[in-house]
Amino acid sequence: MSPVFTRIAFALSLLSAAPLAAAPCGNDGSGFAAWKSAYAQEASAQGVGAAGLSALANASYAQATINADRNQTGVRYSLDEFMRIRWSDAYTSQARGYLAQYPDFWASLENAYGVPPEVILAIWGMETGFGGNWGNANVVNAILTLAYDCRRPEFFGPHAIAALKLVDRGTISAGSIGAMHGELGHTQFLPGNILAYGVDGDGNGRLDMTNMTDALASTANYLRQKGWQPGQPYQEGTANFRVIEEWNAATVYQRAIALIASRIAQG
Repeated sequence: MSPVFTRIAFALSLLSAAPLAAAPCGNDGSGFAAWKSAYAQEASAQGVGAAGLSALANASYAQATINADRNQTGVRYSLDEFMRIRWSDAYTSQARGYLAQYPDFWASLENAYGVPPEVILAIWGMETGFGGNWGNANVVNAILTLAYDCRRPEFFGPHAIAALKLVDRGTISAGSIGAMHGELGHTQFLPGNILAYGVDGDGNGRLDMTNMTDALASTANYLRQKGWQPGQPYQEGTANFRVIEEWNAATVYQRAIALIASRIAQG
């Protein structure tokens, strides 16, 4: 082969090996359609199949998600304010009721993952009021919008790819409904966490975060995989409190979970 053709072949090999250029982010919906077209190449390269790519192509810009993301206030509350808004004595009683009603289930979770039931109940109650409010946002639209938005694409991009892979697997659909930031199910898992930590808790061969058993087993598994130490305390300053930090980055949320769990356990 001539030196010229050798150089051309070498250049082409470098081009084929080069990573795909990232799809450009945006701060409003005007560039979302173009972003989806570019992002489809990235998604395909990362193993997203036909169903996921179809969900991507048909996704809509979620303005309500952007509005919610721009106007978060909960992290600025004091612990007392946060508890007043997000929790109640009735929730504590409800949690204790679940604990008394399903003792074998909670014991099986603690035996399998080492996480005490009051911590799981605190998270479940805090996230959705024990399954009473999962949100009203289209999960795929929300997570893709956040992956496109220029504020935090590095964080939400992997979750967007995970969401599309979950569509491929049938774990969620293009029409699945959840919270404004794409969280799904009883304890509000982000798609990447479903993919990494989701557990088929009831053993029916299908992972379904809208199923209570699957969602709570997945929550326990997440905490254990993040370093939960069985039999150890979980109040502020402990190793297990640092695991609660892995669940939610807001200090007021972490402190609330530890406080609520202790109240449930006192019953």
